[in-house]
Parts: sequence; structure tokens; C-alpha cells
Amino acid sequence: MKALIFDFDGTILDTESTEFQAWQEVYQQHGAELSLDYWLPFIGNNSLPFDPAGHLEKLLGRLLDKEGIEDWVGQRKQSLNQSLKPLPGVLDYLEAAQAMGLKLAVASSSRRAWVEGHLERLGLLPHFQVIRTKEDVALTKPDPALFLRAAEGLGVAPHETIVLEDSQNGVRAARSAGAFTVVIPNALTRHLDLSQAHLVLDCLCNLPLWDLLPMAREWGRARLPTVI
Repeated sequence: MKALIFDFDGTILDTESTEFQAWQEVYQQHGAELSLDYWLPFIGNNSLPFDPAGHLEKLLGRLLDKEGIEDWVGQRKQSLNQSLKPLPGVLDYLEAAQAMGLKLAVASSSRRAWVEGHLERLGLLPHFQVIRTKEDVALTKPDPALFLRAAEGLGVAPHETIVLEDSQNGVRAARSAGAFTVVIPNALTRHLDLSQAHLVLDCLCNLPLWDLLPMAREWGRARLPTVI
């Protein structure tokens, strides 16, 4: 194992919960309810047509000021996100990876400006040698392209990487890329089927990287042909 590849939203920073909260507040302001069943398929997947304002219009049966609603949501998300800190265990993993000589990358279906802006605000941007976002691929997760491009940028093979994810679409993408896949679900994504991951953790803080690495190496050795 030569590298760690982090997802961003929901894995490094819980921006998924704040976005859901902002849209929930909009729905409540209009006397409607935003269901988790509607929301879950969009997590970790920017390939689907995402139009919660249009969905709200259908629920209410009337036209709304969609542009105004989306502007309000954008401002509300920005306000909520400014107080967010890296999720538990993230900083420990970054420090341990550097101490162990592992390369580091981010592979996110979000926009580059979004990812790099938050990483810079948090002081985490210098940790990563490679960042791959939706601008770098034709298809985002669950397509494996983001993880393949991240591994390529680091100069390692996909099976030499450990991917840290939080969503079903991210897990599918990482497994398709051939990486050892660890999922750390949040309050939203724990409702998804994450059984394709090699390992499920409640929190990165529950398993230090020093203990995870031997598990990933054992999986990696099992993939190699037997030489007699």
C-alpha cells in the first residue's frame, strides 16, 4: 500500500449534512417535508439531475422563485459550512500517512474550487499531492474515473491505494477502480447499503492508520499471484 485517497464531502468535512439541513429548512418554510429517500441517491453522485427546488414545486403544485431559493440555500450552506471542522480522525490519518511515507490525494465529485477552497480554509491543502474533481473526468462517481485519475497522478497502481469514502456511490467507484475501500458513514449515508466496502468504520478515530495498513496489505497480498 502506497497511498491514501480521500473523498471530500462527508469524509473530510461533513458538508453533506449541512446541505441537507439547508434544503430541509426551505421545504419547512413552504410547509413541506424533504424526505431522506429523495435525498440519498444524490449523495456522492453529481451525475444525476439534482433539482430539489423543482421537486418542491411538484410537491406544492405551483411555481416558485427557484433562483431565489437556490441563492438562499447557497448562502445558508456557506454560513453553516464556515463552522465545520475536519471530521474525527482525519487529521490523525493525514499525520500518520505522512509519517509512514504514504502519498495523499483527494478524489471528489464536487467542483475544484469548492474542494480546494475548504481545504485551504482548514489548512489541509498542503497535505495532498493530487486533487481530482469533476472537472478532471467525463463521469463522476459511481464511475471509477476519479479514483483512477487520482492514483495515476500519484504514480501508483489503484490496488496500491486505500480509499476513504462515506457514500454508496463512492464505495462503488472505489471498488470498481480496484482499491481497498474503507467507508465511514455519516448520519445520512448510514442508511445506504455499504456492504460492498472492504471495511466499515463508525469513525476513523476507532482504527488508527497504523492498524488499518496491515489489513489493507493482507488484502493486497491476496490479490497477487502465488509464486512457487
